[in-house]
Amino acid sequence: MNMPINYSKENFAIYGLGRTGVSVINYFKRVKFKNYIIYDDKKSVRKAWGINKKKENSFFKNINFVNYIIISPGIDIKKTRLHKFYLKNKHKFITDLDLFYMFHKNIKSIVVTGTNGKSTTCKIIEHILNKNNIQSELGGNIGSPVLNLSLKSKSLIIIEASSFQLSYSKFIKPDFAIILNISKDHIDWHGSMKNYLQSKLKIFSLQDKKQLALLNNNKLIRNFKKNRFKGNLKKVDNKNYFKIKKKIKNDYLKSEVNDENMSFICKISEILNIKKKSLIKSLTSFKGLSHRHEVFLKKNNKIFINDSKATSFSSTKFALKNNKNIFWIVGGLPKKGDKFDLSDVKKNIIKSYIIGKHMNSFQKYIKRKINYKLCKTLKNAVVSILNDIKKIQNKKITILLSPASASYDQFKNFEERGNQFKKFVKLYRKKYV
Repeated sequence: MNMPINYSKENFAIYGLGRTGVSVINYFKRVKFKNYIIYDDKKSVRKAWGINKKKENSFFKNINFVNYIIISPGIDIKKTRLHKFYLKNKHKFITDLDLFYMFHKNIKSIVVTGTNGKSTTCKIIEHILNKNNIQSELGGNIGSPVLNLSLKSKSLIIIEASSFQLSYSKFIKPDFAIILNISKDHIDWHGSMKNYLQSKLKIFSLQDKKQLALLNNNKLIRNFKKNRFKGNLKKVDNKNYFKIKKKIKNDYLKSEVNDENMSFICKISEILNIKKKSLIKSLTSFKGLSHRHEVFLKKNNKIFINDSKATSFSSTKFALKNNKNIFWIVGGLPKKGDKFDLSDVKKNIIKSYIIGKHMNSFQKYIKRKINYKLCKTLKNAVVSILNDIKKIQNKKITILLSPASASYDQFKNFEERGNQFKKFVKLYRKKYV
């Protein structure tokens, strides 16, 4: 594997040495490319990589002479030493996704973005392709960074792209570009809803007439046309999915939560000439993703759902809208600008249990709207719910962890939060129910 000639004499900087930054370093090593410098804002990370004060000073001295700066997604440039430099040199900042498109122009790709449902949609597409003997690889914001993939020339690469990645991207050019939906999210990072939307729309900016843009939202379609993107726009509706929905023997997918995403999946399958019979069979065999409306226990009319991945109210609203008689665990690290509108879902909620270090914030949203209890910890919430439901016998109820917030106030990530929830249910269910 060799570095493309066009870029063999360019100089790169890698800013951020987390999972993505390390994948870039490993990629450069594989292609025997040495023209790069590295840095991380965290002192402990710099120490681990042998970046002493001399090397640190050298990085900021030489940053003026690099052609591209590969920044890790999620880094808020406004809070770094490079902020002033960034304002004058925005054109230099790219991501690992850009490297993928710079160096692998002949590989076909599907890029999926949106506020809710990205990971599930990508995983289902991968599952369908594999079941139909279409060679594919999945990476990006789910699974492995794209540069860690084998990137075989005949593979169809499926990429989940976050708004953070897209915000800095310059060269992304997918053969199939999908925006599932847009609702308010990550506004504290992007600064405004307008900036958030523009970052998502970037997946269309370099497409040509041979490449497809898939949208189902009239507002997004208007934005697409307003920006005069050149991709071949395909409007997605739910007609094809509703024709086969009853034939899919999979409760996870048949939930209304997944209807919108399934419409895109059916459209992609149609474009790739996958027959309906085979599509139905593939969808029936799909097992849902952990922490995403994950029904992990059904017992005595009681359904336990782990929806820890729901880190904004728009994500949680899907679960609240599509379940009934809910005992709802909510709370964590609230997102700036996120608004709770319980008006059309409060009828589905029996009681809420507020956790986390910011309980007062969530109490304000919920107070005088639904019954609630302050629990602080996830363990306390689980025990309280199990106590409250032990006398309910002949009524179907839902015990739902859908926090509508980030997890970092009490947990490493949403996965740990979800796993802890399942652990506590397992530990205490027999004792209290």
